[in-house]
Amino acid sequence: MKKWPVGMIGGAPGSFMGDVHRRALALTGQFSLVAGCLSRHAVPALKAGQTLGLAPARTYIDWTQMARAEAARPDGISLAIIVTPNDMHLPVAAAFLEAGIPVLCEKPLALTVEQARHFAERFIAQAQDMIVAYTYSGYAMVREARRLVHDGALGALRNIQVEYLQDWLGNADSDGGWRLDPRTGGAGGCLGDIGTHAFHLAEFVSGLRCEVLSARVSRLVPRHAVPDDAQIQLRFSNNAVGSLWVSQVATGCGNALRLRLFGEKAGLEWNQEQPDSLIISTADGRTTHVARGGSAVQTSSLLPRGHPEGYEEAFARLYADTANLLGGHDAPLLPRLADGMRGQAFIEAALESGARYGAWTLLQA
Repeated sequence: MKKWPVGMIGGAPGSFMGDVHRRALALTGQFSLVAGCLSRHAVPALKAGQTLGLAPARTYIDWTQMARAEAARPDGISLAIIVTPNDMHLPVAAAFLEAGIPVLCEKPLALTVEQARHFAERFIAQAQDMIVAYTYSGYAMVREARRLVHDGALGALRNIQVEYLQDWLGNADSDGGWRLDPRTGGAGGCLGDIGTHAFHLAEFVSGLRCEVLSARVSRLVPRHAVPDDAQIQLRFSNNAVGSLWVSQVATGCGNALRLRLFGEKAGLEWNQEQPDSLIISTADGRTTHVARGGSAVQTSSLLPRGHPEGYEEAFARLYADTANLLGGHDAPLLPRLADGMRGQAFIEAALESGARYGAWTLLQA
């Protein structure tokens, strides 16, 4: 099996997201990490590169130098993976796209929708080479839920409910680091950190587009400089309604992402903390628990039935799709630049609505 050479920017050993990305790469067996810009300082960069087995010549302290050097090598990287704070996403992505190297970038795209729109206009010809890491679209049962909705199992959708609740910023001694600094994490706070995941999940599974929203955006912990809780009403393209609640101060919640869709024939529920099953309820009172393992789900599964799949397998599925894309094959479920733009427009609309006391606001992307 061909192994695609990849490079990573940010995500030094010991960082949560960097380690997750590397384990997901390993799970696919289709990639080899050969280059990195893991620190802007020489000594820590070389130490991190050595820990990951990178050659000193391919351990960089400047991402622009890395992009130029790797593009010039006959054995240069086929993919740049961006695992930096939010403020660096676009400048790093631009350097690699300019060098002709596809990018897989953490979300959100940018700090503001204006930055994201300028970037999208600049790289419109390479939009398919800009992959955005909306992890939850890689879960096998999320993809099965999408298929069921598309095949009409629920009937016309009427109501979409999604919530993403954490509590790690609710403690008095919690340190959100760059995520709580609007200069590095953006003004969206929880909207950009996890709200975009919830929003993408709702649109990905339903196949609908949110057209207008009304938001109450809060800083429930006064010392936080950015929102830590938001409750948002949604209206979709087929006149379906919905709501999205995102919070990082919901005491007792670890990573409680839940999606519920209600159609004219049935309702469906998926819970990220129990990711290997769907709950389908019909109007006649029947409730069915659908476990991962059927033939329709196999193409989205990495492990056999009975072996639970979770967060890292979902990441690995995105990387497997990326390998297909690099190999010239279709990868229709892989989130791209357009999905990132939708997420950015969601953040902007929610902040604008919140500033106007919940006024209904168009979502434009």
